[in-house]
Amino acid sequence: TVAEKPSFRDSFKSRRCLIIADGFYEWQGSGKEKRPYFIYLKGEKPFGLAGLYDRWVDPKGRIHTTCTIVTTQANDLLRPIHDRMPVIIQEKDYERWLDPKARLVKDLLRPFDGALMASHEVSTLVNSPSHNSPECIRPV
Repeated sequence: TVAEKPSFRDSFKSRRCLIIADGFYEWQGSGKEKRPYFIYLKGEKPFGLAGLYDRWVDPKGRIHTTCTIVTTQANDLLRPIHDRMPVIIQEKDYERWLDPKARLVKDLLRPFDGALMASHEVSTLVNSPSHNSPECIRPV
C-alpha cells in the first residue's frame, strides 16, 4: 500500500533511501509475554532496508526530516515470530531503489530469502532505548 497511501505516496515516488543495518528486532507473542528476537543475515554482513524520507514544516516554521522503514509480509524464518518484516534491498538493487527516476520498483518490495537469514532470542534489555550494548544481541 506504500504507493497508494497519501502519507507515503510522494516519498515512494521520489524520496527513497536505504537504512543500513546489521540486524533488527521483532517481538514474538502478545500481551506481556512478548519475547524479543534479533534477526540478521547469515555471515553477519550489513544490509540495506528500504526506507522513505520526507521533510516537512511544523506550524512554528521548524523543518523536520523524518524517515520510515518499508515493511512486507514475513518470510518463512520470520513468520513464527511476526507477520511482517522490513523490506531488505539486495545490494545489486541499491542504485535502482535510490534512483528517483526509477518508477518500477514495486518488485523490490518482497520478503527477503529466509534461507539467507538467521535469528535468536535476546534479552528484554532491547525493550529500552537506554540500553545500547553488545548484550542486546547476545542469545539468551
